Amino acid sequence: MLNKALNHLEEWLISFLMAAATLVIFVAVVHRYLAGVPYIQDIALKIHMSWAQELCIILFVWMCKFGAAYGVRTGIHVGVDVVINRMTPKNRGRFVIFGLLAGAFFTGTIAVMGGNFVWDNGAHYAFLQLIGQPNPDVFEGPTTPDLEWPTWIVYSAIPLGSALMCYRFLQVCWNFWKTGELPKHDESHVEGVDEQTPLDVEARK
Repeated sequence: MLNKALNHLEEWLISFLMAAATLVIFVAVVHRYLAGVPYIQDIALKIHMSWAQELCIILFVWMCKFGAAYGVRTGIHVGVDVVINRMTPKNRGRFVIFGLLAGAFFTGTIAVMGGNFVWDNGAHYAFLQLIGQPNPDVFEGPTTPDLEWPTWIVYSAIPLGSALMCYRFLQVCWNFWKTGELPKHDESHVEGVDEQTPLDVEARK
């Protein structure tokens, strides 16, 4: 139940980030075009869109971090397994598990280090402000140039996305240990479209 909810949250988050980035880019392009059109340019130039590029970068960073975790779960990531597949099933299983645990260790390390960085880069200050115990000795942290958002919020994509990716590696490793199967992405399959056999099609005619 928890994994199902996490899967949906992951997919909805990636979809939202992708849609938001696409919308911001579209609006920015239209605005740039209108800024050169007579009679409209006076109105368009009053609307400042200098923040659009920065926001798109932030959205894509978050999308990539959580998309990487989604890739581990669904088997989208590219891997060179020519040598692994030529091994005996026993040795292949050992190397696959080693690779998955290595991925979990690496992403887990990045999550811990990223969490410490975010904490020291302003999250600690924000937490003390939230509970009503400000401390002038704690570093407030910088803000982004255009949007003036606290950078610790932007950088939170690193520990959060890496932690989720670490969990996905462990999830895939556990499933492989129990079943001997790895997630495999089928390029011909489209989400939301049910596969039908020729007999099903003929039966509906």
